[in-house]
Amino acid sequence: MSDLNTLTIADARDALRKGETTSVALTEACLAAIEGAGALGAFVHNTPELALDRAAQADARIQTGEAPAMCGIPLGIKDLFCTEGVPSQAASRILEGFKPEYESTVSQKLRDAGSVMLGKLNMDEFAMGSSNETSFYGNAVNPWRRQNDSADLAPGGSSGGSASAVAADLCLAATGTDTGGSIRQPAAFTGIVGLKPTYGRCSRWGIVAFASSLDQAGPMTKTVRDAAIMMQAMAGHDPKDSTSADIPVPDFEAALSGDIRGKVIGIPKEYRMEGMPAEIETLWAEGTAMLRDAGAEIRDITLPHTKYALPAYYVIAPAEASSNLARYDGVRFGHRAALAAGDGITEMYEKTRAEGFGDEVQRRVMIGTYVLSAGFYDAYYNRARRVRALIKQDFDTVFEAGVDAILTPATPSAAFELGREVSDPVEMYLNDVFTVTVNLAGLPGIAVPTGLNGEGLPLGLQLIGKPWGEADLLNTAYALESAAGFVAKPTAWW
Repeated sequence: MSDLNTLTIADARDALRKGETTSVALTEACLAAIEGAGALGAFVHNTPELALDRAAQADARIQTGEAPAMCGIPLGIKDLFCTEGVPSQAASRILEGFKPEYESTVSQKLRDAGSVMLGKLNMDEFAMGSSNETSFYGNAVNPWRRQNDSADLAPGGSSGGSASAVAADLCLAATGTDTGGSIRQPAAFTGIVGLKPTYGRCSRWGIVAFASSLDQAGPMTKTVRDAAIMMQAMAGHDPKDSTSADIPVPDFEAALSGDIRGKVIGIPKEYRMEGMPAEIETLWAEGTAMLRDAGAEIRDITLPHTKYALPAYYVIAPAEASSNLARYDGVRFGHRAALAAGDGITEMYEKTRAEGFGDEVQRRVMIGTYVLSAGFYDAYYNRARRVRALIKQDFDTVFEAGVDAILTPATPSAAFELGREVSDPVEMYLNDVFTVTVNLAGLPGIAVPTGLNGEGLPLGLQLIGKPWGEADLLNTAYALESAAGFVAKPTAWW
């Protein structure tokens, strides 16, 4: 078999079981692709020896006939996941040189299932960003380009390296994390599938924290079926994580019948925002028609507190970030600034954090500290928490009224040029306008590529499901994917 790195998880799994290829061959194909794709900046810590060793172990396991579905599948792991003995920096200078002595629960589950880690993937520093331009390693670059244009485009953020690597076939799939859209937005920008599970479906243990009540790990894959397969291995209760739900994990792949007859799909009027590009409106209308043609009932719904979601998110997330990032002080691990004679511990903290954190992280820590301060706690943080409760209540009301899933755009535009929005933080924050509500309400959401814009760039739609309803959500996404028939790939320029 040729071009092994272009296979989906499902196709690779079947080929491995039939003896048509080996995990070592798959891994070597991916490693060769990574070697030739330095211009994308997707992989930041390569682990070829480790990958080939695990691939050989996977091949031996497959020979026994009792290997799990993910056995032998080469993956990229976002740099936010702690990986035993491998640098895990969260794309920040302040964690330079940190090599954990332990494995995050999600990456351990994938490792236990026999998957092969190719290396660590680029991301926005501490997952704070929407374009992968805040990384200590430098930018990750979208493998897609506009027609007749060589400008580098953003792969989205914060999981930009994951999205770029999957879209460019450097790995068969990758892990991502989603705090306000950081799986779904980059997936839409790069023409892949990104699933953000229900909060608590996947353990957060061993994932460097940004905003603890919002963060959730999920798969970034080439197809919906692949997302279902990978999600099966990632999900499950973890006693080390107090927010991990102790509920059964269904067979997500078995749920993919594609039959959505009688399902009710909600179309929220609040997502029709002023200034939305016509191509996004058109895509949304076409996606709605596809689901209707597949037998679903389309129902107009209202989520009245949507307009408050972005400001509430940008109070809550920085507040939690300022608390979580207080531990990075140069005392126990990571970067420590050089001190002058006479400097004390206060100067060490100040210099280390000033050197170690980038501009965006410093900005959010300052905002978070401000909204948590004594004079502003009620005015900002507590008010944002009340708004969050109202947003969740909006979704509860809609689902209780019989809606099975909600269809919205995934992003307000196609991928934009690197550098275009980085000077205006508010403009960058607006990229999350369609995704943050899902995190605030703790719901599952998935981005599915459904078309190209006039410049040949991918566009995605988002489906939002009921709590713990990933199986049903994946099936609806599978129906949308089948109807859209999106098969476009970026033309290799890197």
